[in-house]
Amino acid sequence: MRCRVVLGVQWPRPVRLMPLLLLVILMAAVWAENRDYYDLLGVSREATTREIRRAFKQLALTMHPDKNPGDPSAHDKFLQVNRAYEVLKDEDLRKKYDKYGEKGLDEQQGGRYESWNYYRYDFGIYDDDLEIITLDSGDFEAAVNSGEIWFINFYFPRCSHCHQCCSSLEFSKEMDGVIRIGAVNCGDNNHLCRRKGINSYPSLFIYRAGQVEKFNGERTKDNLVRFSMQFITTTVTQLWQGKPVTLNIEKAFASGVSWLITFCSDTGGNISTFDLSESDGLVKVGWMDCTTEEQLCASFQVGLGNTAILVHTYLYCKTLVYYSSCVHVFQWLNTLDSKEIYNQVINHLPDLELLTSDSFQTKLTRHRWLISFTFGDRSATSNEHKKLQAFLRNDHIQVGRVDCTADSKLCQSLYIHKPCVAVFKGLGIHDFEIHHGKDVLYNIVGFARDSVRAHVTTLRPDNFPSNKKEPWLVDFFAPWCPPCRALLPELRKASIQLAGQMKFGTLDCTIHHSLCSMYNIQAYPTTVIFNGSSLHEYEGQHTADGILEFIQDLVNPSVVVLDPSSFNERVKGRAEGQVWAVDFYAPWCGPCQALLPEWRRMARLLSGQILVGSVDCQRFQPFCQSQSVRAYPEIRLYPGNPRQSDRYTSYNGWHRDAHSLRTWALGSLPRASVDLTPESFRSLVLLGQDHWVLDFYAPWCGPCQHFAPEFEVLARILKGEVRAGKVDCQAHYQTCQSAGITAYPSVRFYPYRGTRRSGEHINSRDANVITDTVRQRLKQLSPQLHNKLKVMCPRQMSL
Repeated sequence: MRCRVVLGVQWPRPVRLMPLLLLVILMAAVWAENRDYYDLLGVSREATTREIRRAFKQLALTMHPDKNPGDPSAHDKFLQVNRAYEVLKDEDLRKKYDKYGEKGLDEQQGGRYESWNYYRYDFGIYDDDLEIITLDSGDFEAAVNSGEIWFINFYFPRCSHCHQCCSSLEFSKEMDGVIRIGAVNCGDNNHLCRRKGINSYPSLFIYRAGQVEKFNGERTKDNLVRFSMQFITTTVTQLWQGKPVTLNIEKAFASGVSWLITFCSDTGGNISTFDLSESDGLVKVGWMDCTTEEQLCASFQVGLGNTAILVHTYLYCKTLVYYSSCVHVFQWLNTLDSKEIYNQVINHLPDLELLTSDSFQTKLTRHRWLISFTFGDRSATSNEHKKLQAFLRNDHIQVGRVDCTADSKLCQSLYIHKPCVAVFKGLGIHDFEIHHGKDVLYNIVGFARDSVRAHVTTLRPDNFPSNKKEPWLVDFFAPWCPPCRALLPELRKASIQLAGQMKFGTLDCTIHHSLCSMYNIQAYPTTVIFNGSSLHEYEGQHTADGILEFIQDLVNPSVVVLDPSSFNERVKGRAEGQVWAVDFYAPWCGPCQALLPEWRRMARLLSGQILVGSVDCQRFQPFCQSQSVRAYPEIRLYPGNPRQSDRYTSYNGWHRDAHSLRTWALGSLPRASVDLTPESFRSLVLLGQDHWVLDFYAPWCGPCQHFAPEFEVLARILKGEVRAGKVDCQAHYQTCQSAGITAYPSVRFYPYRGTRRSGEHINSRDANVITDTVRQRLKQLSPQLHNKLKVMCPRQMSL
């Protein structure tokens, strides 16, 4: 290769292919930059998380750089596809992208990816298994609280044992119809798994009616089936001649329940456990011993081994006592196959009560109803909906249906234009909530139970709270939007906690376009607080706790909204010892929006210690430029020295959660606690005349580091009442051992009683809880201390 010499340094002559390579990379970047994330993955904007994951996996297997070693643009192309997946799989990021586009996102998402083998063998291992239902944070609670039995596998994609377990879960085919089989990916649902106490993979659990049991045996199909069957309970009633037959059958008929009866010569007959469990709650199950009840069996004209469904006909039964006065229908079953018996049981369940425009208002005035709205031909789920009557019977929720083809005016008045399910809460026909979750039984049952307890109303133009005096939270959403569907159960939880203080409503923007346009709704979900004439858009996590914190902050703001004038007056003109933390942000900035709820939470945690403010740099751009703000969010701490009013410290930490920010802010304050040595511990704490609260810690202990700022808050709260100290148990092991310390951190209260003392353990790491405990203890001790002082004073006078 020929070289050029420049100042004694040899440079290779540029190769002509380099500009071409640069052009290819530049074109790839432009190609990806201009493409919509949904288009990149080849999915619609209505795609579910599972559909997004499956689409990404297909692209990963073909576009991954490991499969395209000769393509110089493969890395950049796959980075863009990976970024699209990382954003769209996350509910909060997806909402920000829908609302602000890429400029609303942090640049960190999708910056790294896994090997091709990971996507081939470890990624989405249950997505193609139809028997296994993938559950995520949005539908987990509804599933396990539906009343059905669930076998849940909590797994992690990289866990080899999880893949071995995957083959064992073929038992789901055998258990189909008996229990539900679910899987939770703890890689994608880390918070859910931590909340459920999952600390190893795979973790297998049974959920049944609030009961949770972990499977700990060898993961074979037989063991899993045996374990699962323990939780399936069925009552099988033996029927015999006379009154017991009459009473048992008629009691069931009185509540609209039919009977599944086997005629046999042993104890239980030919209906297997599977048949019974499937039918449990849907029909009563019984058996007749035809060797001892020959006459009774003969009256039914049956032989040994026959099974029948005894169906109640409501129109002809006049009494609950005399069996002969009611007309019943027998359907003989010519099979012992569990699936066929199950299907015939479902077919013979009574249909949902049909409500018409004439009976609709009367029926719904005083009772709670789950109504299935249909349009002509019954859907494939109609038979499944029959089971709702059995599942909701104990919740006192009646179940019916409305044919919108026959009663179109009724459905139009409710703005119902397609098949759906809705809960009417017993307060008339206008107080109802439409179900927008999965059209599966467990989801509908969970929705019905939550909805009747909650205070969320489906809004329409005629009941929209635009001019209402009382405060309303309105969720503008689209039914196809996964983050919207995940938010709905959280709204129900929040409405229960704020009952009587705020009303909750949801507005479907796919139906009420003009109303949503009036409020400039650009992304879903958009949640707005209507408080008289003022509107406040909610920006935060899609959780009940996040909503409650936001509302509490509206009532009693923890963050001071600053403009140039108030910034100069309050921050730069701050008093001696006054410290300010200020967030300079822009509303369109995604990381700023992610910081917003954490900043409010931090402000509440720092209440009374550090003042917290925020400046909108989109609104006050020249001012922010004058303060040398160059990027958003810019977080600054202005210390308590007013003589240096322009001095500040910028936050450069990686984590922007409330705890990390609080720890950083408190670090600027002078310490309120003191470090104790063995000598000072003995002289000041054990032999001194002050009350002490101590933190025994070890420098290497993570929980100790997490607790350290909380202890400083405690020290400041109790300043003047109780002294606060810290003992390093790594440096002073003997001191901690003699004090009986066996775990870190340990909080001990040493009250002064006039004699040598020992510590009292306080089992909390919350500053407010510890403060309350210490003050209650001081109150209990105050009479004792007062009496001791009265005894000591005469002695001192005689001296």
